[in-house]
Amino acid sequence: MNILIVKLSSLGDVVHAMAAVQDIRQAFPAARIDWVVERGFAPLLRRCKGVRRVIPCELRRWRKDMFSQETRQAWRLFKLELQSQPYDAVIDLQGLAKSALVAWLARLSPHGKRFAMANQTDGSSYEAPTRWVAHTAISLAANSHAVTRSRALCAAALGYVVPNELSFGLLAHTSQALSATRNISIKTGLKGIVALVHGTSRADKQWPLTYWQSLGQRLNQDGYMVALVHGSDAEEQVSKAIASQLGQVQVWPLLALDALLDSLAVCVGVIGVDSGLSHVAVALDLAHVQIYNFDTAWRTGPLPAPVHPGVLPRLHQSS
Repeated sequence: MNILIVKLSSLGDVVHAMAAVQDIRQAFPAARIDWVVERGFAPLLRRCKGVRRVIPCELRRWRKDMFSQETRQAWRLFKLELQSQPYDAVIDLQGLAKSALVAWLARLSPHGKRFAMANQTDGSSYEAPTRWVAHTAISLAANSHAVTRSRALCAAALGYVVPNELSFGLLAHTSQALSATRNISIKTGLKGIVALVHGTSRADKQWPLTYWQSLGQRLNQDGYMVALVHGSDAEEQVSKAIASQLGQVQVWPLLALDALLDSLAVCVGVIGVDSGLSHVAVALDLAHVQIYNFDTAWRTGPLPAPVHPGVLPRLHQSS
């Protein structure tokens, strides 16, 4: 069975959908699963168990310069790659017009079908074309967690029951982590590294600088090195401002997504706002605290999982 997953962005949403791939692998061990995704997130999917082929696109960039020769050439090559393989099932997990276009362009096997969501769920975006191009549109519960939504859609499309176990199948190569982070407890006698993920694409999801500084100081007092990550010049300045108030601290350089994944994997835990990197930490099964300024953790936050005792100190919640 050849299956195509269409989930283009964003980072957190792509991570959430990875669990559905692990369900499909369990139900159909011989399935060949390909995935269309924005190029910036392709390195992450190349670390996802069960994804045979990652098909990168750049729809965000192409839309800004639709009629240039470069865009037309890139679009032609993308279509050639997308249509090189016929699929028995094309599953649109995005639910937007752009993902519907990709699903429509994909080549089907003689009995192949396209599947998509029939309705919007609370807190998610949804556009009608996803339903128009599908052979089967599947109704989902309105109050669906992002992970559960993808898992339920794939199960209904392919005819299996969602497993009780939850796995994202995300693989890290810890030997490729930053050298300063490896075996930190052996090198320094500290308990390990806790990464702080303060950056987010939305200003209203940010946490005050003084809170991060106080949190880092508490972690230092409890015997942890603090690592600060960033994805832009502005976030790097925040990292440096936090670091200025700490003793045991590392400000990581700007890292490619796969390199960042490897370095996060050697941390004993991660504390972060609602952001893609926080969700990567969850997928790596790291001890994790997510900070929400809104009552939205029910739809994107970590799902119940085994407790990691004795790793992170008990922290007071602030808002």
